[in-house]
Amino acid sequence: MDLNSYKHLYGLIGAQLSYSFSKKYFGEKFANEKRTDSFYELFPIPKIEEIDQLIGRYSNLRGLNVTIPYKEQVFDFLDEINQDAAEIGAVNTIKIVDGKRIGYNTDHYGFRTSLLEMVPIGEKLPTRALVLGTGGAAKAISYVLKKENIEFLSVSRTPGKDRITYDDLTEETIKTHLLIINTTPLGTYPDITSLPNLPYSAFTEQHYLYDLVYNPAETAFLAQGNRVGAKTNNGLKMLSLQAEKAWEIWNNTY
Repeated sequence: MDLNSYKHLYGLIGAQLSYSFSKKYFGEKFANEKRTDSFYELFPIPKIEEIDQLIGRYSNLRGLNVTIPYKEQVFDFLDEINQDAAEIGAVNTIKIVDGKRIGYNTDHYGFRTSLLEMVPIGEKLPTRALVLGTGGAAKAISYVLKKENIEFLSVSRTPGKDRITYDDLTEETIKTHLLIINTTPLGTYPDITSLPNLPYSAFTEQHYLYDLVYNPAETAFLAQGNRVGAKTNNGLKMLSLQAEKAWEIWNNTY
């Protein structure tokens, strides 16, 4: 396939892209909207430095999505960074205009919108949260929580001044932090039985559990919440929303 034959080329960069929501999503979008001049491809690159060669190879490349582990590393290869992405410290969308690379973050939009949709009419989000993981996705989640005035603790396997470890978590911590967001890949197919190391006996029906993993639809983490009647949500809606926001960025003047 000659990718240069398309008028508009888009794609996803990451280290390992064996399965991609983005390719399926945009492939179906282009087919439904009869955009025969557009194509979305996967571009696995073993190191972020190869982005220069990739962009140089395709003069029709209009935009890229960025996934693990390059959401933070890509900063050094951009000409301009949108304010939200700069504040978050992670980029998941790149717009390419006349060779100029502009970095954006659409994860925060997808997360915030889908999180607010979890809240029943007449209720409010919990005021305290736990963010499991400290990678690029976690930065977008933390950004949203700050904007919503939700206090949160970041939880990591390794200790640090701005986080606690899983060993620090107690039942009391779980009971007082009713919003818990998993930003780690634990539970992703095919390793569907893995889940973060939490005192799950402290989960209640008052909890809101959000898992950025979407394959399977009910992760082992979410299953622990569903068992006690907690409100749960996986990352599929967030992905759809952030993808549409990326499309909007690629096709409008920002």
